[in-house]
Amino acid sequence: MAYVDGFVLAVPKANIEAYKEMARLGAKVWMEHGALSYVECFGDDVPYGELTSFPRAVQATDDEIVVFSWITYTDRAHRDAVMAKVMADERMKPAMDNMPFDGKRMIFGGFETFLSV
Repeated sequence: MAYVDGFVLAVPKANIEAYKEMARLGAKVWMEHGALSYVECFGDDVPYGELTSFPRAVQATDDEIVVFSWITYTDRAHRDAVMAKVMADERMKPAMDNMPFDGKRMIFGGFETFLSV
């Protein structure tokens, strides 16, 4: 079954266009290096929960929007190979050096699919 990298982060509303530009570049690079899919979503119905929520998880402020994204691969080995190529790709360096969001508040991780309908 597929392997998925998932991400949740908060983007300042003033940086949405810069984030979209970075995401388009990321999608191009990841797909060129073999990712199966690349998806970016802006939060539309993500209420601030009393104990837990997407906004709380990334400490989103009123002037930020929550982003939920994921990239799919065939398996963990495929992900590791694609990620190595992406991180070595010179096109990603400017984006990584000047992210339009606070990378310290980004949540990310790799997940092994156990059910897909």
